[in-house]
This record gives sequence, structure tokens and C-alpha cells, in this order.
Amino acid sequence: MKSNLIRISLALLLAVALGGCKAVPTVPSVDIERYMGLWYQISAYETSFNQGLVGVTAEYTLLADGSVQVYNKGTLNTLDGELDEILGNAVVVDTKTNAKLKVSFPGVPNFPWANYLIVILDAENYQYAVVSDPLRYTLFVLSRTPQMDAELYGEILQQLRVAGFNTDRLIVTEQPVF
Repeated sequence: MKSNLIRISLALLLAVALGGCKAVPTVPSVDIERYMGLWYQISAYETSFNQGLVGVTAEYTLLADGSVQVYNKGTLNTLDGELDEILGNAVVVDTKTNAKLKVSFPGVPNFPWANYLIVILDAENYQYAVVSDPLRYTLFVLSRTPQMDAELYGEILQQLRVAGFNTDRLIVTEQPVF
């Protein structure tokens, strides 16, 4: 009985918390096959799982069953620092748009909702994207190249501000220069 009360209380608390959040808009359509491949993290909100990481990349591979293998890696503090990597899995939650995915990693709490929301995407060339989550706890500006044109980055920041994101929290990620 006590455990049921705790579960109900937690569910109500979560419902209130989510109900008070402004919905996170996603892009109208994503071609999952074109989205696959290597992405460089240009900037991100700092979280416990990316603190101190530089040279951060995410590589997405479409698997035969339609799920996506997610390989995230970065190095600690310097580009030649200790490698920090994790392999996970994602599934498309919203098959109408393909813009909402549920990503899971071993040892990380697994929430029941889509936690990878594509909020901005270069729909023509798939050269940049911005990803968040329903609570706006994370925000990642991604690019197919290690550096992004300053003017383009500024335009993306403006779009994010209009969508209600706090761009002051974004930390630019050091990346190699080729």
C-alpha cells in the first residue's frame, strides 16, 4: 500500500512537472537514412554526462531492425585526453515525422518517453541539427563538420531563442581543426 502511494505521488509530481513545461517543437520531417552518420557537437548545455568533454561526436547507424545504434565519444579536457565513450540504442517514437526518438544507454535511467527531439535540421543538406528533450534539460548543436560558420551558428541561436531555449547556457565544444 505504501509503495503504491509513493508511485502515485511520483506519477502526479511528474505529471505536474511535465504539464508546466512548454512543449518542445520538433521539425516536421526527418529522413532517418540521411540523418545517419557522424555528427560533431558544436555546443551543448553542460550536464553530468558531458562535463569536461571536448572533441565530442555522435555517430548514428541504422540497423536492420530499424533501430539506430548510437556511439557517443569525446575526450576529457583536451583533444588528446582520456577517451570517454558510450554505445547505446535508439528507436523512432514518432514515425509520422521521425523527429522524436527514444535513446537508451546502459546504466542510464530509461524514461518511457521520447528523449531525443530534433528541433532544428538543415532539411536540404542535413549539415546541421539541434537536439533537445521534452524537459529542455539538454540541448546539442550538431554539425557534419568540426567547425560551424559563425553566421550560421548565430542564426541557429536566434531560432532557439525564438523557440524558448536559453542559449546563454550553451557551452562551445572544442573540436579539432583539420
